[in-house]
Amino acid sequence: MIIPVRCFSCGKPVADKFDEYSKKIGEGQTPAKALDEVGMTRYCCRRMFLGQVDLLEEILPYARF
Repeated sequence: MIIPVRCFSCGKPVADKFDEYSKKIGEGQTPAKALDEVGMTRYCCRRMFLGQVDLLEEILPYARF
């Protein structure tokens, strides 16, 4: 998954929090609670994680080596 380094709207760094967010989601927390614990309080930054779609598995079969 490709996460942008900074929020598109406010410019706050967001990529460094994604690993911790993914771990909390994997443990079964709700996305809202996980984002609160990671420190993502601005709605523009929260959308960077919530709106992300993982397309890597769909693209890999078409990779040219």
